[in-house]
Amino acid sequence: MMKEVYLDNAATTPTDPKVVEVIADNLTNNWGNASSLHGVGRKARASLENSRSIIAKSINADDEEIIFTSGGTESNNTAILKVADRYQKFGKHIITTKIEHPSVLRPMEKLEKDGFTVTYLDVNEDGVIDLDQFKQALDDETILVSIMTGNNEVGSHMPIHEIGEILKDHQAIFHTDAVQAYGLLDIDVKRDHIDLLSTSAHKLNGPKMLGFLYKNSDVNFDSFVLGGEQEDKRRAGTENVANIAGFASAVERLTTESKTELQEKYVGFKHQIIDFLNDNQIDFDINGSMSDDNLQHVFNIWLKGHSTYVMQTNLDLAGIAISGGSACTAGSLEPSHVLIAMYGEDSPRISESIRISFGKYTTSDDISYLCNQLKEIVDRLNSQEA
Repeated sequence: MMKEVYLDNAATTPTDPKVVEVIADNLTNNWGNASSLHGVGRKARASLENSRSIIAKSINADDEEIIFTSGGTESNNTAILKVADRYQKFGKHIITTKIEHPSVLRPMEKLEKDGFTVTYLDVNEDGVIDLDQFKQALDDETILVSIMTGNNEVGSHMPIHEIGEILKDHQAIFHTDAVQAYGLLDIDVKRDHIDLLSTSAHKLNGPKMLGFLYKNSDVNFDSFVLGGEQEDKRRAGTENVANIAGFASAVERLTTESKTELQEKYVGFKHQIIDFLNDNQIDFDINGSMSDDNLQHVFNIWLKGHSTYVMQTNLDLAGIAISGGSACTAGSLEPSHVLIAMYGEDSPRISESIRISFGKYTTSDDISYLCNQLKEIVDRLNSQEA
């Protein structure tokens, strides 16, 4: 019987069984509308606000600074488009990077069509911006800086604290897409002077179609979704109390110790793969760096001479789920904009790289199976070419 190994956790993670239990219990016993004033509604409201408090504490925010959304895409769109609309009287310049998630880049393209100027910062071969270039790009017209905490394709960790320090006395609002980083890195919105932060529950073994937007109480804009007065008039739509309780349950298990242990486990998996590839003389290189500060669950490797799509297909046939890049562009024939920004559009890495991403249920046996299958596939492809 073919073994099934899931190594695409940067795309989504399996829902934690304990989270499922919490969701099911709330769907059965706490199904009220949190906006209703009667007892059933008040019970739902109590669960909602308890969940909000748990999540707020996880990033050192105040409870009222957490807005529940449908996920990272909505949070990113809300932060970018609403800040641009509200603060354009102070300037129409925005700074971001060339390797942001599409849910950041597409709103930026829209704003450019609407008359805003967007500076897209370069990254080096480690996938990190140059702070000097950032400082040079910053001017009196800059109203928004949107830079991801950690990259979803190569795991690079941006200098978020340093950016926040630079911006703390500047008019620009600081937004970070922390979808991949939340749950693995230590995030403190007050320490790092972050004004807006986006997350998604399904990246940390929670439910899909759910996330939150942290909004500093000093930042003001109208609701992105128009309708009722939920989320203190900041996001219309009846709150999904059951899934939010599940999200909070997933967050409660994210202790400092558990995050450190996960990062260390993922580093071990990386070295297990590297040692195997070296021992078996498989020609490869790492896209990005092995920095201790990075998101260790993301491992992007260049398998020299072997097509991304061929490797992905063969691994899938062997029961192994990996990715060629961001799941949000997986159906596109366009090459990875992240690898292009890092290595140039003519680099063979663009069409010969795979993304392996670990999760808390990944085991060393899973990695051994991956390695053995990689060898079999590479040997078979090499023999066909001989």
